[in-house]
Amino acid sequence: MTKEDLAHMFDHTFLKPYATKDDFKKLCNEAKSMGAAMVAINSEPVRLCKELLKESQVHVGAAISFPLGQTTLSVKLAETKQAILDGADEIDYVINIGKAKMHDWEYLKKEMQEIVTLCHENNVICKVIFENCYLDQCEIKKLSEIAKEVKPDFIKTSTGFGTGGATIEDVRLMKEIVGQEVQVKAAGGIRDWQTCLAMIEAGATRIGTSHSLNILKEYESIYKHKV
Repeated sequence: MTKEDLAHMFDHTFLKPYATKDDFKKLCNEAKSMGAAMVAINSEPVRLCKELLKESQVHVGAAISFPLGQTTLSVKLAETKQAILDGADEIDYVINIGKAKMHDWEYLKKEMQEIVTLCHENNVICKVIFENCYLDQCEIKKLSEIAKEVKPDFIKTSTGFGTGGATIEDVRLMKEIVGQEVQVKAAGGIRDWQTCLAMIEAGATRIGTSHSLNILKEYESIYKHKV
């Protein structure tokens, strides 16, 4: 894996509530300079970031019902539709975590089907955020089984705003269930190259992090012959 290959696995992230226009300019410039896959932002600044990235291959990704997932399906669909209209290339939506704890799998399957369908009808990548820190292994497994059937593009470990982030065990379990049908994105608490590498080795093909540049610097210092 080259430095460029690694950079293209990053969803370069800034999801803080106090984000300003200057923050988004910085984020987009960094993403362009490294060749990241995507900038991960909340849905309101999608139009701005799309304009900032118009001369690049970097995607704009909108976080939907972020970070709690506790909005109705109709609201999630409306937010997703607006983000797509504003130029989002990718959607990362948070499931209704309470429904997962109640094992209302029918609701969660419907939620996933409708959001994934809306995205795919518009040629937009869809990622489903589980927020694993609140789920047990059986719940993670069941959600992964639903995803294998519905086929979003990715299932994702975490928002980074919960009580915990990505773990190697969760990534491995998710990948084991979905196999080649769905990809896995690891996010939350990935701040250094060793953690990033562990997630990739466990099966993640996208990494959500606000520490992309630091990870690339670490990688470069270790593998200079591959740069």
